[in-house]
Amino acid sequence: MQNLMNAVDKYRDLILEAERYIWKHPETGYREEKTSQYMKDVFTRLGYELECPENLTGFITRIDTGRPGPELLILGELDSIICPNHPEADPVTGAVHSCGHNAQCAALIGVAAALKEPGALDGLSGRIRLCAVPAEELLEIEYRSQLRAEGKIRYFGGKPESLSRGLFDGVDLAFMVHTSVKVPSVQQGSVGCVAKRIVYKGVAAHAGGSPWDGRNALYAANCGLNAVNAIRETFRESDIIRVHPIITHGGDMVNAIPETVRLESYVRGSSFEGIASANKRVNQAFTGAALSIGTNIEIIDIPGYAPLNNDEDMMRVAQEASAIAMPDLDFYMGSGKGSGSTDMGDLSCVMPVVHPYAPGAVGRSHGNDYYIEDPELACVTCAKWQLVMLSLLMGNGAERAQKIVDEYKPLFESKEAYLAYVDEMNASGDRIVYGEDGIAQVKI
Repeated sequence: MQNLMNAVDKYRDLILEAERYIWKHPETGYREEKTSQYMKDVFTRLGYELECPENLTGFITRIDTGRPGPELLILGELDSIICPNHPEADPVTGAVHSCGHNAQCAALIGVAAALKEPGALDGLSGRIRLCAVPAEELLEIEYRSQLRAEGKIRYFGGKPESLSRGLFDGVDLAFMVHTSVKVPSVQQGSVGCVAKRIVYKGVAAHAGGSPWDGRNALYAANCGLNAVNAIRETFRESDIIRVHPIITHGGDMVNAIPETVRLESYVRGSSFEGIASANKRVNQAFTGAALSIGTNIEIIDIPGYAPLNNDEDMMRVAQEASAIAMPDLDFYMGSGKGSGSTDMGDLSCVMPVVHPYAPGAVGRSHGNDYYIEDPELACVTCAKWQLVMLSLLMGNGAERAQKIVDEYKPLFESKEAYLAYVDEMNASGDRIVYGEDGIAQVKI
């Protein structure tokens, strides 16, 4: 264990160079061409053989200790968010790593480099799979819808997409460490979500000369947003429901009644049942607004991410490893669920996972003041933390990892069962049919 941590120090410059390069070249999900190629080049120079999926950024690589045991997956995320008013955002795309994924990738390089050192696998059993994974941030829904329509992806998140392609077949358990602004920590999990596109369909007319000939899609959308706000108090606190729509297209010119208005949103919740219940009420609110104005509405519901449920035994592994790798920092073990979403939740439906947080950043996550303030802590020390977790799980004949796998009770019996379940969440189409008799038929 100590040898692995010492090996990370040997590659300190490589790790910190990676953090800076990826910070300066932010790319959003399924567009991470430069980031992915940079990571591939580093891994190839380290001596790894990579498996690169077709039409998908990222890759996996496999390490076999030569001794029997389960297979552990360690991930790092490639994508950025969009925050145009961040001082260091890309001036063209508005992309910036105001999420800390650049530090994740740098730490993954540290893990990979240390595992190539002579004797690094001594005392470990089983197999290790490293993955640079795309598209954790669930954004640009219209763009990803187009990729799906073209058959390039099936899921909006990189982890369920990789799961569906078989990149994680044979994996028994997984972890990934995210960068945070606080002390090392972990909590029970976080909420899942359904992603939504909402299209209000009105009738264009001259906004000054004959507005009575139109049906204003923007007014209908405003009514819809107000209707959603009016039902927020009906959501149970235990379900941790979050709904936060944005307007992505509000009209074409000021001199015409807006004919088409587009929104994007999530409905988040702590369980699939809670998400489904809240989503139905949100759809009712949006649709009722369209009906009141005499417009139509198309609602496209798309599987987002599953609620994350961290395995309790792996949470304890993260805590123990933190005490070894970061003995001067107190570890926070949370008892609740966070209200953000991650596609690590999808993996937690079929295997034991843990998704802890490493310190080293400052500012508001996804905000214009977020930075990696302490790259040594966020990247180098984080790599050591992950290697200690790896050692605790896969050392001693991988006894601890095997026990976790044997005792885990997955929510779904297989990835096929899980993917079939989330596929049923897909829904689309106009929600109102106006009859010539003045009667409207509504589908919620």
